[in-house]
Amino acid sequence: MVKITTKKAAGTVGKPRADFPLFVHARGYWAKKVRGRLVYFGKVADDPKGKAALEKWLEQKDALLAGRTPRVAGDGLAVRDLCNRFLSNRQAKMHAGELSPISFADYHATCARIVKAFGPNRLVVDLDATDFEQFRRRMARGWSPVTLGNEIRRIRVVFRYAEQNQLIPVPIRYGSEFKPPPCRILRKQRQAKGLRMFEAVQLRAILDKATMPLQAMILLGVNCGLGNTEIANLPAKVVDVTTGWLDYPRPKTSVLRRCPLWPETVAAVREAIEQRPKAKSPHHAGLMFITKYGKPWGTRTVSNPDEKGKVRKNADDPVCKEFNKLLVSLELKRPGLSFYGLRHTFETIGGDSRDQVAVDAIMGHARDDMASVYRERIEDARLVAVTEHVRKWLFAKE
Repeated sequence: MVKITTKKAAGTVGKPRADFPLFVHARGYWAKKVRGRLVYFGKVADDPKGKAALEKWLEQKDALLAGRTPRVAGDGLAVRDLCNRFLSNRQAKMHAGELSPISFADYHATCARIVKAFGPNRLVVDLDATDFEQFRRRMARGWSPVTLGNEIRRIRVVFRYAEQNQLIPVPIRYGSEFKPPPCRILRKQRQAKGLRMFEAVQLRAILDKATMPLQAMILLGVNCGLGNTEIANLPAKVVDVTTGWLDYPRPKTSVLRRCPLWPETVAAVREAIEQRPKAKSPHHAGLMFITKYGKPWGTRTVSNPDEKGKVRKNADDPVCKEFNKLLVSLELKRPGLSFYGLRHTFETIGGDSRDQVAVDAIMGHARDDMASVYRERIEDARLVAVTEHVRKWLFAKE
């Protein structure tokens, strides 16, 4: 046992290695200067190699550097344990098809930020309003209001998992400030980007210059309000070019969706089918659209955790890429305007038909009101009236 009694004797112990973060104070303690003040981590005499002191420093490091009083985890749920349990739950949902790989990757990144912000060993019940307010302030630097709002919602989902599954005895104390940016800030940001839709003259120019199969995709987008991901995963069997109807539940909401196709859309889809390359994989043989390389027009997967435990998103979206090239060539490209603008266009112009119920049915929107629960079907004539209204707007002569 090493006994430290004087400054000279303390100096003879020294650091276990050159990069050791603590030093031996003259009083005989392992110490470190943090934010202008000395912090001690136990007697050198009891811990000559500094092993316990180092563990204590790593445990309290995040709180000390943030200017907080360290609160060490004892009995109870630690932040790291909560995140691990939550991610295991979400991974099971992903394997069961209840959660997309991209959403799982987003949750994984969110949990990594939670652990970094609060420290792995902090007790969940020990977190208070000050912790969350400081966390939000750090996230707000350099993030857009939309990104910040989405992240705060995901963080709340993680901690709500602890509450709902009785992993903690008391509710989380978020305080008054840990919430998404107000709606007026989001509206202001959207207004700064301009309208996220196309005018009829712009769409006609886009269709005139588009080649197959992109032209067929654009027509499906503005005719039925399909997004780029839906286009990429569109099964060929849901489009009946003989009757001129599309029957395709929206993947995001599972709402049944039925849409009458324009003659122009039917003709373009027929041509795209004739030119359709053969799929390389039998798993993709049933898709409506296949790239010239024999692959789908969109893939979304996540990697396995790397050596640091990080999960990476692997997303490829040829539909958006080719559409953006087209917009650039026509000098129509601007922030916020992409293939999804076709869906915005259909919703906006279709709403002018004065039949919002029929528009919702084509768009696949889930209102979750009692009328939607009781409504079993919508007659085809109403759906035709909406799509014809959009068609007349698009192809009407100036």
